[in-house]
Amino acid sequence: MITPTDIERRLAAILPLVEKPGRYTGGELNSVVKDWAGISTRVCLAFPEIYDIGMSNLGLAILYDLLNQHADVLAERAYVPWLDMEEVMRRERLPLYSLETKHPVAAFDILGLSLPYEQLYSNALNLLDLAGLPLRAAERTVEHPLVIAGGHAMFNPEPLAEFLDAIVIGEGEEVILELVEAYQAWKGSSERQDKAALLRRLARIRGVYVPALYEATYRPDGTVAAIRPLDPAAPAKILKRVVAKLPLPLTRPIVPYVDTVHNRMAVEIMRGCTRGCRFCHAGMIMRPVRERSVAEIMQAIDDGLAHTGFEEVALLSLSSSDYSHILELVRRVGEKYGGQHLNVSLPSLRLESSSVELMDELKGSKRGGFTFAPEAATERMRGIINKPVPTAQVLEVARTVFARGWPTIKLYFMIGHPEETLDDVRAIVDLCRQVIAEGRKILGKKVSVHAGVSTFIPKPHTPFQWVASDTPEQVEAKQDLLRRELRGPGLKLNWNSPKQTQLEGWLARGDRRLGQVIMAAWKRGAKFDAWQESFDYERWLAAFGDCGLDPAFYLYRTRPLDEVFPWQHIDTGVRPGYLADEYQRSLRGETRGDCREQCYACGILPAFNELRAKTADDDWKCPVVKTLPQAKAQP
Repeated sequence: MITPTDIERRLAAILPLVEKPGRYTGGELNSVVKDWAGISTRVCLAFPEIYDIGMSNLGLAILYDLLNQHADVLAERAYVPWLDMEEVMRRERLPLYSLETKHPVAAFDILGLSLPYEQLYSNALNLLDLAGLPLRAAERTVEHPLVIAGGHAMFNPEPLAEFLDAIVIGEGEEVILELVEAYQAWKGSSERQDKAALLRRLARIRGVYVPALYEATYRPDGTVAAIRPLDPAAPAKILKRVVAKLPLPLTRPIVPYVDTVHNRMAVEIMRGCTRGCRFCHAGMIMRPVRERSVAEIMQAIDDGLAHTGFEEVALLSLSSSDYSHILELVRRVGEKYGGQHLNVSLPSLRLESSSVELMDELKGSKRGGFTFAPEAATERMRGIINKPVPTAQVLEVARTVFARGWPTIKLYFMIGHPEETLDDVRAIVDLCRQVIAEGRKILGKKVSVHAGVSTFIPKPHTPFQWVASDTPEQVEAKQDLLRRELRGPGLKLNWNSPKQTQLEGWLARGDRRLGQVIMAAWKRGAKFDAWQESFDYERWLAAFGDCGLDPAFYLYRTRPLDEVFPWQHIDTGVRPGYLADEYQRSLRGETRGDCREQCYACGILPAFNELRAKTADDDWKCPVVKTLPQAKAQP
């Protein structure tokens, strides 16, 4: 195997020839370099995207820090190279390597992949190939790294099942250490040459899915008949991992050498959401809500800025306005950092005037734009998706924003929601025009409204997992309407590619047979599918043809309530009956309120009562748990 010295020598000749060589050098502030020879277990954490994007992934940064806190473990990083660097690496036969010590990825004991979204799947295969590893898990032996993946996209793990040894379902802070311990125990046992024995050990860890220990069968119509375990060590359902109390925030993130998509200090203030938007994958899979204290967050900001020198802090959550102590937090941040040229961002704010007041408390932050996500422009559609915000409230918030001197409002919408008509799409135009008209009354011609319009995909584990997606023709007709009518001074429209949305839908909803499609597409050159300039729709259609599968089967049909989904064996703690009830309520246009006000027995509380028992009430910050302790799951 090539040595780190060999890699460093070749890099000296290669890096002057490629764009942004700082992506490939390592040595950044706060990176951790341990004695390779003196460490028993070596983990490479890899993000299947370029450094500029992967470095902004908070989950991978947290795992890197946690692993490196242990004396007998080292964690290093790898990202996929951009096209120019890949070309040179393949020509020079330079394998993918870690940034910290320049060891080949193939030399590590464990390779952990972070997969937050589906368009990374072809890159994941490319990463394995660049590392010199067999792509299929069945072809890798004990001489190869154990390949594990996690992330939001892995809540339907089936499309990548044949390429991964194990998959973490849920939150990784605790389970990553249990995986390492299981690996170390296997390595020190008489079974260390038996990979199947290792896989059985991993399958016994709660929240770990080992695809090789399961079999998927199909009905004559192509739907899934069942996914059954083949080994007593494999549970029939894999219940997601949840961290009962959030660990201390990361305060020594690595400071990148090149500009990244989010070049800032990120502090997660809360995890989970109680709003119940029916389209929202994250909102369903991240339950229950857990919060950090204001004191903990303030200390994290202090420490993080001291260790990094960042000029921006992002206070992250799925719904920042719902953090129980949000007003106290923003006041304290504003008082402490106002006038210090620190930009503080508070994303994911509710469409309420109080959100504007919160941003005003963040003294010294840049006063550019304000972002809200109505998701739909008519009250009928907002009822279907369970985001019941009256249009009058949208306009009231807009007036409040403009009255406080903010010149720009960004509004995020989705098209393709269930039961949507062209009139509902045209209402996006009307609402944006109403908002800009309110702004001109207050600030004149300098106001602007930016509409970002994405396309709905019925994601797994949501109430809309049974619905059909819009066809490309339907999406294009809706986008044409918006491009034609949403124009004029101060109005800006952004939209995404219908064909890229299709790919995301295929992969998000795919079964185990999609693995061969991903392989075929990669062999045809698929990679960087999230990038418009690299994505090739025809390549993916050809891959489906190579495998004899119909892509329309996965997206353009409404599913009966009793259909077995490819992700049926993955248990998020939210019971299927609750999701089905929410789906049927959507068909009637019925909404449900915030879980903080009433428990709707989604199942998450009884599913994690054991965690609650292990954690003092003062530490478990879920408002529902504290105020509705007797909530029980229904059949």
